[in-house]
Amino acid sequence: MTAQLAQSIRLLVLEHAKKAGVGHIGSALSIVDMLASLFDTRNFKTETGADRLVLSKGHAALALYATLHTQGLLTKEDLNGYCVNGSCLGVHPSHAINEIPFSTGSLGQGLSFAVGMALGDRVVNNPRRTYALLSDAECNEGSTWEALLAAGHHSLGNLCALIDYNKQQAFGFTDDILTLEPFADKLCAFNWNVIEVDGHDVVTICQAIKDAGTSEKPTVIVCHTECGKGVSYMEKQVKWHYWSMDDEKYEIAINEVSTCR
Repeated sequence: MTAQLAQSIRLLVLEHAKKAGVGHIGSALSIVDMLASLFDTRNFKTETGADRLVLSKGHAALALYATLHTQGLLTKEDLNGYCVNGSCLGVHPSHAINEIPFSTGSLGQGLSFAVGMALGDRVVNNPRRTYALLSDAECNEGSTWEALLAAGHHSLGNLCALIDYNKQQAFGFTDDILTLEPFADKLCAFNWNVIEVDGHDVVTICQAIKDAGTSEKPTVIVCHTECGKGVSYMEKQVKWHYWSMDDEKYEIAINEVSTCR
């Protein structure tokens, strides 16, 4: 079920990236399995008590829009407005959409928003949970580590961060720009419950999300992923952070995702 949802989201990402003629495709495909697992496991609809999700990795917003459409939270007409003048669906997410609590795009801010929401819920005894989805490149930002430190100090068990650890950034590979290793050890030292998973294994991600709910500490799920996952010529290729598809590349991508390589 979750794998089928992920495939549907990937196809929508490709369709609307091609229609809009924009990039950030590799980044969006990288987090598809994480989003499918979150929405198959938790409730993010906007009724009272629903969980909340902050997409800190704002440049991958197309994957979130596509996911919201599969959940009936955005119409096809809405999605067709992606990157069209006058639409609220821009390259980065906007809080004009009910299910998006904060507009994000400047990297390194989303986890701080999520920490504030989780603290607020604790104050008013709201049992809902807060999730933040970050890129690994955002963990080069000092603000991310300040948020990690605060959440660990306050033992925010109602907070879960998922990190898209695809080991790439806009202009190169993470280890060449500013390495994060030993990543899990650093996160443990900040008093977080750390779970490492294959970020494209939806069964394992779903279980990790469920396990996170049993910890009294904030949980971080380090998802080992591939940028451009699902499209062979995009996978692990830095240039697909920004490039857009021509007609030939689009047909190849659709065929590969449709047949679930």
